[in-house]
Amino acid sequence: MKKDIHPNVNETLIRCNCGYEATLLTTKGKELSVEICSNCHPFYTGKQRFVDTAGRIDRFRKKYGTPAAATK
Repeated sequence: MKKDIHPNVNETLIRCNCGYEATLLTTKGKELSVEICSNCHPFYTGKQRFVDTAGRIDRFRKKYGTPAAATK
């Protein structure tokens, strides 16, 4: 096998916006910040919640003309 072609594997601290922290082995660096994790994601928690980061829902509604009150 060739030497020095594999990435370095680090023990990484992953922090979610909800406050959850986990330590994993990754090649991404020493620290990683995420917006949503399995601890707060609606699929895993069973609670319906809209996560609107950076106004994505509003931009979609503005682009396609979907009224804000339409929930069907």
